[in-house]
Amino acid sequence: MCGIVGAIAQRDVSQILVEGLKRLEYRGYDSAGLAIYNDDEIQRLRRLGKVSELEEALKATPLPGGIGIAHTRWATHGEPSERNAHPHMSENNIALVHNGIIENHDELRDELKAKGYVFTSDTDTEVMAHCLHEELKSSNSLLEALQKTTKKLDGAYGTVAIDGNDPTKMVVARSGSPLVIGKGIGEYFVASDQLALLPVTRDFIYLEEGEVAEVRRDGVTILNAEGNEVQREFETSDIQHDAVDKGRYRHFMLKEIFEQPQVVNDTLEGRLVNHKIIIETLGANANKVFADTKAIQIIACGTSYHAALVAKYWIEDYLQIPCLVEIASEYRYRQTAVLPNSLFITISQSGETADTLAALKKAKEQGYLGTLTVCNSPASSMVRESDFTLLTRAGTEIGVASTKAFTAQLVSLMLLMVTIGKAQGLDESKEKSIAEALEHLPNEIQAALEQAEAIEDLSEHFAEKHHTLFLGRGQQYPIAMEAALKLKEISYIHAEAYAAGELKHGPLALIDKEMPIVVVAPKDNLLEKLKSNIEEVRSRGGQLFVFADESANIQSSDGITVFPIKSQYTITAPMVYTIPMQLLSYYVAVIKGTDVDQPRNLAKSVTVE
Repeated sequence: MCGIVGAIAQRDVSQILVEGLKRLEYRGYDSAGLAIYNDDEIQRLRRLGKVSELEEALKATPLPGGIGIAHTRWATHGEPSERNAHPHMSENNIALVHNGIIENHDELRDELKAKGYVFTSDTDTEVMAHCLHEELKSSNSLLEALQKTTKKLDGAYGTVAIDGNDPTKMVVARSGSPLVIGKGIGEYFVASDQLALLPVTRDFIYLEEGEVAEVRRDGVTILNAEGNEVQREFETSDIQHDAVDKGRYRHFMLKEIFEQPQVVNDTLEGRLVNHKIIIETLGANANKVFADTKAIQIIACGTSYHAALVAKYWIEDYLQIPCLVEIASEYRYRQTAVLPNSLFITISQSGETADTLAALKKAKEQGYLGTLTVCNSPASSMVRESDFTLLTRAGTEIGVASTKAFTAQLVSLMLLMVTIGKAQGLDESKEKSIAEALEHLPNEIQAALEQAEAIEDLSEHFAEKHHTLFLGRGQQYPIAMEAALKLKEISYIHAEAYAAGELKHGPLALIDKEMPIVVVAPKDNLLEKLKSNIEEVRSRGGQLFVFADESANIQSSDGITVFPIKSQYTITAPMVYTIPMQLLSYYVAVIKGTDVDQPRNLAKSVTVE
């Protein structure tokens, strides 16, 4: 969600902070700010809008210094404004940045006002700054004061603070919101995402839940929730920082769409060998748990939820195992019944999605056989909390609207489905047929990408519309849902997805010439049913845009524009048909002139409820 960067060094850190914020812009934000110890005091700059606004302000008012913190904010408490932007300060000497939500901020605010503290913002974060200042009065160190402060907080936080009266250290705390510490030569850094720090270091420590730390130029001290010192080695990251370069593409989203053939190859590398699917790194005893699995519960949000819905079709079709799929924010707050011998699976690109992480923690107390996460971030909270892990290998995805990460999730879920099946005696012929489909998948995706120009032309039919309906059947229904989400996210056109068989149960009332209807029509056992649904729409004057298999025998005519897609294998068709849906959404957004990579009101990693 929000972005945090901190640095302590013998050199000027102001540009390190700004560059770090730029590398976190993909998360989504509405304001940016920094605080640096300069001329014997903490000085602060904050701006509403893009990091570029803050950068220009820093050029006009340079703030050189060896210690500082910076932040990009996505508003939760208080409107987007300069007064609500981070860092927040207390009594001109404590400066603090914070990701997350403090649920008891109103109660703490009242207590602090009674003690004479004056609030200048509407945020829950300013409450933390004043709490820290108050606790420092009776503490031997800033770290001790932070420990006392965190004990008063209900909610989620990743926070970094500095003290103008002791500019030799930063203190950090983590509960439900990720933080990473980077190590240089005689200098240290803090961030909410290691991507922010890759230009200055590749060596990292990841804070665990409930930990606090003191970060100095000469080292780091980490204390766990019980106050005991923790020893932890720095790990070297192999993430390629050039992922934040657009290259020849206009937007990160388009770049990431075109990266998908390589992403599929990367996700399959070492896991698809000689027509066999082999995954050896899921975790200890995974095969035993898989062999005993009689039901599967999948929890996810947003795009990951759509990937889970596709996987449900595969699991129940090939494995004959009941598979339940639920949105994390619903699952975590209701009474749930766990089926006997159930495997609990979470799906998250970041591995930090707040609702999904909370659902995982709930599941660990409910008697599941085991917990497994499908994730793109090897150092994330969900990976550390789960018994087993399957990494998706999508690489860094900058665009807020997920594209390549979704495809990598689908491929990974198919690999997982086969792996569970093999533990239960899946027929070798089924494994071989799935392996064959996966082997051809990169080329089929590439063929779909080669039609980008034609899809760009097609997108002009949507640019002036206010609503769009997407239809699909079977495993393509979740793809229609994902297509509708993409169009909503980046073009701001209202879009809905329906199972095509539901047309008579309401959606037909919406059909007129002003609402385009997009149909996903691969050649499968539901094609003839889908053709009948297409005719239902056409006969009522609907304007149809049908993405159909070349051999589906659906022809363009009055009211129907057919766009041919090559997809030889039914099981991998969802990945292939996803490509034109992504391209269509992208080109419609470009025509409308929206901010494709950072759509309004959205964030890349939703680390708060």
